Amino acid sequence: MDNTARVLSGTPVVPGIGFGPVIRPAPRPVVPPEPVSIPDTAREAEVARFESAVADVAERLRVRSSRATGAAAEVLAATAMLAEDRAWRGAATTRIRSGSDAVSAATAATEQFAGIFEKMGGLQAERVTDLFDVRDRVISELEGLPEPGLELPEVPSVLFSDDLAPADTAGLDPTLVVAIATTLGGPTSHTAIIARQLGIPCVVAAGGLDAVPAGTSVLLDGSTGRIVIEPDKDEADAAVRNDRAERERTAAWTGPGATADGYPVDILANVQDGAGARAARETPAQGVGLFRTELCFLERETEPTVAEQADIYAEVFDAYAGRKVVVRTLDAGSDKPLRFANHPEEPNPALGVRGIRITSAAPGILERQLDAVAEAARRTGASPWVMAPMIATIGEAAEFAALVRERDLSPGVMVEIPAAALMADRLLEHVDFLSIGTNDLAQYTLAADRMSPQLAALTTSWQPAVLMLVAQTARAGAVVGKPVGVCGEAGADPLLACVLAGMGVTSLSCAASAVAPVGARLSTVTMDRCREAAEAVLNAVDAAEARSVANRILE
Repeated sequence: MDNTARVLSGTPVVPGIGFGPVIRPAPRPVVPPEPVSIPDTAREAEVARFESAVADVAERLRVRSSRATGAAAEVLAATAMLAEDRAWRGAATTRIRSGSDAVSAATAATEQFAGIFEKMGGLQAERVTDLFDVRDRVISELEGLPEPGLELPEVPSVLFSDDLAPADTAGLDPTLVVAIATTLGGPTSHTAIIARQLGIPCVVAAGGLDAVPAGTSVLLDGSTGRIVIEPDKDEADAAVRNDRAERERTAAWTGPGATADGYPVDILANVQDGAGARAARETPAQGVGLFRTELCFLERETEPTVAEQADIYAEVFDAYAGRKVVVRTLDAGSDKPLRFANHPEEPNPALGVRGIRITSAAPGILERQLDAVAEAARRTGASPWVMAPMIATIGEAAEFAALVRERDLSPGVMVEIPAAALMADRLLEHVDFLSIGTNDLAQYTLAADRMSPQLAALTTSWQPAVLMLVAQTARAGAVVGKPVGVCGEAGADPLLACVLAGMGVTSLSCAASAVAPVGARLSTVTMDRCREAAEAVLNAVDAAEARSVANRILE
């Protein structure tokens, strides 16, 4: 096989080098081809057996969520909710009461809702992987089989898979699974986000993985998306050594964030709970640039009280006492529905009632959350910044800012919709800061589902159109002297971080594992070089050229 044929490519999402034999997830349970007919007298017992299996699976997922932190905790909690989804369970139990056995009923109900989710598209489509994972766990419970998932290898290995369920990704050991490549997924899929949190080099939307047998040696480069099949061992070992040396150099970086010539750029952490904030304190993060508050809402039958919320927020404020903490108000809807809110049925939830718009479905929820943030701030002596997600109009920004200022807090808004970037200067007449969420900004700018592997090249933050909106937003902040940060996954890319700094972005927030790599890379280049790279990428014709020219200038 020639050298060209021995290289596969995909979309790079987590930088780093991984070398080892290919491993694959264990086969999922086999569904019997024909349903078993259940007699009338046994159907209620079969329903009870199904409900018991669902409850056991959901409880195990909740326990794993409680032991995890960050994105892993959130997606495990969301998967537990999916297991107990009333509509899915109802569809299965209806089939059982019509005579189907529990395994066949769970399978049919899953296929029904998977079809619905796929037609919805957007973030909802990603739940198909989660739904099949729930189905397999429930079937294994019903059949008395071991819980499905990945058996950890005995030697450092590279994981190939069509896709990974959040419950599988969250349990990976980075010392044994040294790289991940998936056929499906996008730059902001659950697999990519959790891999980034764990610091595992990752490539998604890679073609040709199925043709590579388990046990084959591969070298994966998470910075370029290249996967070399059966590489020269000496060259692979050298690449691993260089990567290890780079990681050691990175680990030695202690902050604060600044370019080589001293221009400050705050390097902050994304967190979701007190445990995650305490873990982030072990890094050089100068504060919290994105405190996701969804976790305390997701698994609730009723809205958490102001006091309950305040306890959770206070944990994060205490972890970063005296430091900057940016709180994002509830970003529910779409792939994160609330049980206690009246979510409408939507043909395209990604363009529907989510983010700040959830206040229309749950009146008063925003005000009560702001009361809880204010209470936690009073209790801890913190001065948090508070921002709203999915702001689309000047009126929304002004109304939100007024509510925040009533509570003596500092207001800001997320720039995730092109409309917000285009009107950044007018938004800044009402708020104190802006924070750019590059994940959704890329999706909405390119009209491309960010979870689609076929569209992964479109939804990368390296797209020049996305970077033009980032640059415009940063310029608006510079004109009035107000900070503009990036808290989307773009901030976790060390190379892109330098480009963003060159555009005038004042802070970068990322997973805790990415704090040191981003800060270390930024410290090696001057601001003039960052500005040169920023200008070059804005003139690139596509994402690949943008990355290439930035790499050439900044290397």
